[in-house]
Amino acid sequence: MNKNIVILISGSGSNMAAIVKASRNRHWQQRLGAQVVAVISNKANAAGLVFARDHQIATAVFDHKAFASREAFDAALMVEIDRHEPALVVLAGFMRILTPGFVQHYEDRLINIHPSLLPAFTGLNTHQRALDMGCKFAGATVHRVTAELDHGEILDQAVVPVLPGDTAQALAERVLTQEHIMYPRAVERLLTRMV
Repeated sequence: MNKNIVILISGSGSNMAAIVKASRNRHWQQRLGAQVVAVISNKANAAGLVFARDHQIATAVFDHKAFASREAFDAALMVEIDRHEPALVVLAGFMRILTPGFVQHYEDRLINIHPSLLPAFTGLNTHQRALDMGCKFAGATVHRVTAELDHGEILDQAVVPVLPGDTAQALAERVLTQEHIMYPRAVERLLTRMV
């Protein structure tokens, strides 16, 4: 049974690229039967779309500004995602809050990565907030998506030390390096459970 993965992005898609690279591994393809079949963005200029096209992955753009409501956007997005019969829908820097109906439709198949050690620092500006609070450690979390923002079962976490003189950008870059290792690993674990 093939396990199709659909990835949603809004920007550079560096976590998407890490997952695509991992998915090209023979283990993923032969043992897990897994492949990234589509990358969908809400922004036409998302750099990650170029990477996906360069790797012969189907792409689509749904500009959320073209829809009258959040519900209408999510409904159109679901139609496109469902065309690919996904075993897993992966949010990789997809900067939209999804409706409860969308989340319920993909229950147990929808995951996200968040740049903090959840439950700390949900929402935006996580690295600056961690610095402002004097945290000694920061990191990232892969979690199941629920209707509540940045909540849901924690599937994996990476811990990164906060260094003296750190800026939000420097911390973000170190955390992102760990995200690129952790997110493919978390996806692989989930796919393994589906075997």
